[in-house]
Amino acid sequence: MNNGKKLHIISHDVPWPADYGGVVDLFYKLKALHAEGISIKLHCFEYGRGFQPELDKYCEEVNYYKRFRGWQGLSLNMPYIVKSRNNPLLLENLLKDEHPVLMEGIHCTAFLKPLLAAGRKVFLRLHNVESLYYSQLFQRERNLFRKIYFLNESIFLQSYEKKLPANLPVIAVSANDAVYYKMEFDKTDTRYLPVFIPHTEIKCREGLGTYCLYHGNLSVAENEKAAAWLTEKVFSLNGLPFFIAGKNPTKRLISKIQKHKNCTLVANPDDEQLDELIASAQVHVLPSFNTTGVKLKLINALYNGRHCVVNDAAVQGTGMEPACHIGTNAASFASLTAQLYRQLFSEEEIVLRKNLLPQIFDNRKNARRLIQWIW
Repeated sequence: MNNGKKLHIISHDVPWPADYGGVVDLFYKLKALHAEGISIKLHCFEYGRGFQPELDKYCEEVNYYKRFRGWQGLSLNMPYIVKSRNNPLLLENLLKDEHPVLMEGIHCTAFLKPLLAAGRKVFLRLHNVESLYYSQLFQRERNLFRKIYFLNESIFLQSYEKKLPANLPVIAVSANDAVYYKMEFDKTDTRYLPVFIPHTEIKCREGLGTYCLYHGNLSVAENEKAAAWLTEKVFSLNGLPFFIAGKNPTKRLISKIQKHKNCTLVANPDDEQLDELIASAQVHVLPSFNTTGVKLKLINALYNGRHCVVNDAAVQGTGMEPACHIGTNAASFASLTAQLYRQLFSEEEIVLRKNLLPQIFDNRKNARRLIQWIW
């Protein structure tokens, strides 16, 4: 099917493999738009993930660009995540025609002004509120050099996001981010469109599992903090068997986990192993210390796992609240997990998810909404 509609999409990274949050939404959006007959010209910055033939299945053309790292990406008036993607070849390619442009993340907005000056339709897909995200990274970081970088970037981003054109069409991944952009940055044309996901059916198992689970990329500071907090503050209280699974745990986290006999680290599980860990767990404990964006690990657990215990930051404004148990502090997390550890996961709870989740995360419906907005 080809409906004659063509769209440029600029990606901050190569969106395959779809193995981390920042590219999952984009990759499954490409598939959904392609299925609706949209001809996609993809532009992505390659800095370690390589050229990916898989993308050619869904795009009319795929262009790869060098990202300017280190001092080349520094600027006195532009955030590093933007300036480092200020590759003139990208603008040259975008100006070869007059098709609409979808910028994936603040990262990809370096050429927003010249495109608008040329009369182009441009849309910004927010990955999260970047100035808030970097401020929260600053608060959690221990390395002094990285701490200074995160603080500096959050200040740059705050100013940069405020100065974006007031009528720029902005598409947020959570209702909270949409409200924040409208209220704090006066972006009047801000809408909420849920993330595009790989899951198409609820596959939760009924009954009882045998352990509690936290999963995530453990080299990310936020995830390391969550895993350490759960180990030291929650599962040290209730003594339940607790598994922590994910990529590249730090030595510091490994040391903390080893001090607790009821806690087990599963480092760098492959996809099959992680899927089985998620399906077999009795309780998923997924607190977040970041109030912006959407938590794809929680979506994965709701589609494929049993009980989910979260905090407000993990779930607020997502529509997923009715399918979760919400704790406010370490004591309530310990109490909730102890209670749910002995509670059968029932057909009734699976039905609740079947009624709720496809209403939010329907890739086909959301692709059609996006198409309607653009054209």
